[in-house]
Amino acid sequence: MSSDALKGRIILITGASRGIGYAAGVACAKRGATVIGLARTVSGLEKLDDEIRSVGGQTTLIPVDITQEEAIGRLPAVLDERFGRLDGVILNAGILGPLTAVSEVLGKEWHETFTMNLHVNLAMLQLLHPLLQKSESGRVAAVTSRAGRVFKPFWGPYAASKAALDALIKTYAAEQETGAIRANLLDPGPTATAMRELAMPGEDQSKLTPPEIIGECLADMVEASYTDNGEMVVVPRADGT
Repeated sequence: MSSDALKGRIILITGASRGIGYAAGVACAKRGATVIGLARTVSGLEKLDDEIRSVGGQTTLIPVDITQEEAIGRLPAVLDERFGRLDGVILNAGILGPLTAVSEVLGKEWHETFTMNLHVNLAMLQLLHPLLQKSESGRVAAVTSRAGRVFKPFWGPYAASKAALDALIKTYAAEQETGAIRANLLDPGPTATAMRELAMPGEDQSKLTPPEIIGECLADMVEASYTDNGEMVVVPRADGT
């Protein structure tokens, strides 16, 4: 990792106002990237902007609900006019959804979970693909979960949506083999985030991986020198399991 390994690169991050997305934004900025942060929470984006500027970085904030098709549909033209390309996209935004038995999941809850964890990521890939093609080394890194591979009771919507995300990203990666774009997945493992606290209330978060470590991993994956494609990076769990 070089302190200027992302110098001149333009990196877009979803869910950038807190947790892993926030940490990835700071990590990318410290390596010289111009960070485009997307999130619904304006206060979190402003905090990110303050921190990035404190380390001499550059950021563009886009407060947006990425589940709204009309709102994100305007992104490509805006980004193309201002930047002309994207060098990296970190697909981090996601929700836990209901922790309940498959036999009791409400259709509305299932739909909401899949909308954020899968459908939004498909939409972002489709919208941003032309901008990634304008880069000499476009990179996509999507945050997934072990829950999509190791199935536990009551995690149905989240697990199914992450398993589908894995298939989506790996298929997209396979389609890029002959081009300059590379796409990969990152499984951060148990991380000290608000989502983890919601899933595991009362858990000692000091024993979990801090978001900053995951942010650095994601920054690695959007460097031009990162040439793996269609792979899944699994961050070692802090507890060694």
